[in-house]
Amino acid sequence: MIARHLTSFGINHAALAFAMTTLGSSMINNIFSFYYVKLFLNKYKISEGAFHQSQVVYMVWNAVNDPLFGYLQDNSKVPCCSQRRLSILYGAPLYSLAFLLAWFPWRSYSPDDWLCGLHLTVALCAFDALLTFVLLAQCALFAEISSHHQSRLRLIKYNQVASLIGSSSVLFCGMVSQNMEHFPAFQTFTVLIAILSCICMIYTGLHSETRFDNKASEAALPGSSDQAVDQTGCSFSTLKTMTWQILTNRDFQLFVLMNFFQVFMLAFFNNFTMIFTEHLIPPDVLPSLAKSIMYGAGFILPQLLVLSSQRLLQDFGYYKIILFTFYLEAGMAVVMLLLGAQHYYFLAFFLTISTVIIQAAFSLFGLPLADIIDIDLQKYKRSSPLSSMVFGTNALFTKPAQSLAPMIVLTILNQFGYEQLKEAGQKSSPSSLESLHGVMFYLVCLFPMCIAAVQVLAWRPFSIRNSHTVDTKYIDS
Repeated sequence: MIARHLTSFGINHAALAFAMTTLGSSMINNIFSFYYVKLFLNKYKISEGAFHQSQVVYMVWNAVNDPLFGYLQDNSKVPCCSQRRLSILYGAPLYSLAFLLAWFPWRSYSPDDWLCGLHLTVALCAFDALLTFVLLAQCALFAEISSHHQSRLRLIKYNQVASLIGSSSVLFCGMVSQNMEHFPAFQTFTVLIAILSCICMIYTGLHSETRFDNKASEAALPGSSDQAVDQTGCSFSTLKTMTWQILTNRDFQLFVLMNFFQVFMLAFFNNFTMIFTEHLIPPDVLPSLAKSIMYGAGFILPQLLVLSSQRLLQDFGYYKIILFTFYLEAGMAVVMLLLGAQHYYFLAFFLTISTVIIQAAFSLFGLPLADIIDIDLQKYKRSSPLSSMVFGTNALFTKPAQSLAPMIVLTILNQFGYEQLKEAGQKSSPSSLESLHGVMFYLVCLFPMCIAAVQVLAWRPFSIRNSHTVDTKYIDS
């Protein structure tokens, strides 16, 4: 009934159901990644040691839980794990609750309070565990709803519209809380966003389906093939064999290397754009409202960019577009370095556009992974794709970058007095501030320049370049 009603308005129900999880998750993910570092460093005043310890625990858990949940979702016989929509349906409420853990201190923290470090560890690990469980299921939906290139582009289109709407949460959060200056308003806003997010993801859990759902049901019936039974058997030898088959895929190796640095750059800009902006751009150049708009644009414009690139994706494919973004990132960083830190408006533009380009390119990464899943399905003649395992194994190697980025950057900043600056407030000497601001500017320019160069070298040998032109590959079973 709902599907027919939506179709009458020209809305694709499968794509809408898929995108609702993106809408819900982007509301909370963007707020979490953008604010948690500043919250724990500047408001809770966590020590550098406790921050690093939390990030190390998070890095290990972040890497391990993705392949673990991926194998569980691809091989478990329990419906809430094996069925994509049920994983989202049951995981969504816990995911939204985990989002709230960071924003409510467990007591009034004193500087270097050990409980603050424990709070950060629990908040990071709990949030990432539920994020992984829900979004791995959604990633699998992307590969399994359809194998047709045009259908996947439609999913991306709906996905970007949902992400565009969800990403506005950072803009409104900044305006409501005055960039977290009014903390009670910030906390109230996060609670409302958590509720809305949960409702959106539950819609996916109730209404989404894949082309393999019927096959999974048939495999559970008496007389199903041994191959289907073998693939759902949770043995260590099966896990070892399937993981090895994924890891030895040359295109998968190249993609993971490139994606690791993309995740690093995303964490770099998401975690430190606010800190860099407040230090490098004077308040009289960019007032608080302008900064809120700037921060919001960094999360909203990527979706607009991807939506406007649908024709380019059809004509040129994702390979060339992703490669072009790396050249563009490096070129912009060189120009910014040559101009210098005193060009405040260009610096604000550079910070925003860099975030936009990196996030927009990252939004396309489901396409190469889906192609890798299709090739793996055909090569090993599987009864159903290892979608969650491929996405989870990719995350095993790329997710540590989410922790490495803030750890490396904070260590560098503290070498130049950032931790002492937090304690002294605005009373630091001009020479100390000048040294700190100098290293911030070089980080802003050199990181994108060097990392984009490495990504070009990793991405150029990738061999799946023309899937957008090969229609015979895309035949849904």
